Amino acid sequence: MSDQTDNPANFVLERTFAAPIETVWRTWTDPALFARWYKPNDMCETAVLEHDLQPGGVMRYEMRFGEMGSHYERWEFAVITPPVHLQWKQMLTDADDNLVGNPRMPDWPKVMLTTIDLEAHPDGTLQRLTWRPLDASDAEIACFKSAAPHLDKGWVGGFDNLGKLLAELAG
Repeated sequence: MSDQTDNPANFVLERTFAAPIETVWRTWTDPALFARWYKPNDMCETAVLEHDLQPGGVMRYEMRFGEMGSHYERWEFAVITPPVHLQWKQMLTDADDNLVGNPRMPDWPKVMLTTIDLEAHPDGTLQRLTWRPLDASDAEIACFKSAAPHLDKGWVGGFDNLGKLLAELAG
């Protein structure tokens, strides 16, 4: 396994939203709001299956892609500092919550460390997502780095949905 400090592989994506920090925080931590925006596109539906927002707590959800099937994930919350910082371990699972690999990318990291930081911005709230492999093999880090130029596709779609939801909540 590679030491992440010696071989950093971070993906960082920032977005500014015209909403107060507390509102952006709620969209990440309220399961009903989360399910409305956390999806790559409008052909997907997200269902939160379990939600225990506390350090050591778990969130499980299913992304339903119609005839293309479902995608399951598990988050294990590590650090929660309302309303500015949220960190969790993120992993793919099957419907029974068993850890699985990525079927399209066999060397994709099994566990990702995801961090959301929120800070006041003149236009509302600056949201910074940091995503990196955790306890990853050299092959997993290489896979993550090679995919890095394309990682924003899913995240950007979700953040576009988040922006629409925040506008709706403000209006």
